[in-house]
Amino acid sequence: MNAHTLTLFPEAQIDTAHGITGYREAGASHLRTLPVVLLHGIGSGAASWVRQLEALGPARRVFAWDAPGYGVSTRVADDSPVALDYANALAAWLDALGIARCVLVGHSLGAIIAGSFAANAPERVAGLLLISPAAGYGAAPKEVRESRRDARLKMLAELGPQGLARERGTNMVSQHADEAAREWVRWNMARIVPEGYAQATHLLANADLASDIARFHGRIAVAVGAEDTITPLAACERIARAARVSLQVIPRAGHAGYVEAPKAYTTLIDSFCQGIECQMKDGVTQ
Repeated sequence: MNAHTLTLFPEAQIDTAHGITGYREAGASHLRTLPVVLLHGIGSGAASWVRQLEALGPARRVFAWDAPGYGVSTRVADDSPVALDYANALAAWLDALGIARCVLVGHSLGAIIAGSFAANAPERVAGLLLISPAAGYGAAPKEVRESRRDARLKMLAELGPQGLARERGTNMVSQHADEAAREWVRWNMARIVPEGYAQATHLLANADLASDIARFHGRIAVAVGAEDTITPLAACERIARAARVSLQVIPRAGHAGYVEAPKAYTTLIDSFCQGIECQMKDGVTQ
């Protein structure tokens, strides 16, 4: 990652009905294009989307948030939150920004938040793009939910953010990723706030993405990197079936595909947006 590129999209923050939300943004309002909102995963943050901000910004407004409990963003109230807690914080942030309707892009844990928001406020979602979505363990037996949750919390307690970045960062990308992408993944992961990460771990245990997206009947797409070992193809295929769409597979990419293969993922996002905008232009609505 070029440090200069990051300075082009400085950290901002805004007061919302939920509290403070930190974010980065690019572009300006366009009459013919929809704003895009980017939601990061459990071990990341707004800065991870810098290549998409750079590439998409000339044609549309693009926003990437720091989820509640990340960066300067106010935590959700419950120590063991559900997806709707984060979706409500997302709604408050979009209200504060004056965004009535957008294309929502969720990566990994961000897909859980995006799915909940879309299920509960479908009129605000012009399209829902889920990238390497985490399904959550909400539908699993209690002992499975608790064991997965506790194992991740134990790892956080033992390693801390720097240790997590060192131990887990490698798993986030494929063998094709260059060292700059690997370092960018580690940099973002090392900046997590332990309390926010712990809440997000509970969210992962409590959530059931498939159930939420089954309730959303708007435009939706699901994609995964061909070499993703964290949310592998079989798991993402189940989410795609719940969404009633075919799974899109991005070659030579791992879990953090949008970091290691930014052009492919930017094209994915832009094509998804253009498809929706073409329908809107032709008077087709969903």
